[in-house]
Amino acid sequence: MTNTLSIILGILLLACIGVDVVLNDGIGLVFLARKFATLIDWLAFWR
Repeated sequence: MTNTLSIILGILLLACIGVDVVLNDGIGLVFLARKFATLIDWLAFWR
């Protein structure tokens, strides 16, 4: 991955987070955080 591509992806990620916070009050981020925590628990169980 080049520096230019990583900067573009970082800006895109921050823009998507900003849009979610402005339009949905961050509900999408909370949903993803809960699903990620469930995934981590599931993976820890199978380890």
